[in-house]
Amino acid sequence: MPPVASSLFNAPWVFIRGVPSMKFLPPEGPPEIAFAGRSNVGKSSLINGLVGQKGLARTSNTPGRTQELNYFVPDGFSGKDGDLPPMALVDMPGYGYAKAPKDQVDAWTKLVFDYLRGRVTLKRVYVLIDSRHGIKKNDEEVLSLLDKAAVSYQIVLTKTDKIKAAGVPRLIAETQEKIRKRPAAFPAIIATSSEKGDGMEELREAIALAVRGG
Repeated sequence: MPPVASSLFNAPWVFIRGVPSMKFLPPEGPPEIAFAGRSNVGKSSLINGLVGQKGLARTSNTPGRTQELNYFVPDGFSGKDGDLPPMALVDMPGYGYAKAPKDQVDAWTKLVFDYLRGRVTLKRVYVLIDSRHGIKKNDEEVLSLLDKAAVSYQIVLTKTDKIKAAGVPRLIAETQEKIRKRPAAFPAIIATSSEKGDGMEELREAIALAVRGG
């Protein structure tokens, strides 16, 4: 692992806070990398895989459990000026879960959209897409919002171990074609499997580059 990615991901990580509304956001400081995706797309498993800690982000069999912006940082920093962590990972509430009450869905949606529009330290959003389903209508809506907010984002395909290996390159090509004309989309697609660890190193490197402003 090259030095930058190594220093970011080899240290232990900790959960620092859940943010139910904008007023609870931590002060802007370290670069932030956010993860978005439909409920049950595998966000928590991906974050745990990235940092090599099984229990950091809570996984649940109940879609829609993450109702806040959950902040994670490398351990060992006080958070005061001069002792800030090098970056923060932000697990955003899953979208597209039909069984949640509408007012709850609306509240989550407003929180996420306000965060995307107003966070200067947000460097990139990784939008997770389930390899078995590809980009769906509610994914398209989120991509359009990111384009409108001019927030750089990159597509991460999850659960590639659940489809045939021969289908992965085809899915990558199809996904690239779907986002080709989207102004805020980063062109490279990262295919991952949290179960097998596939694509994790590539994703770590992409995050390290985004944190550096690349």
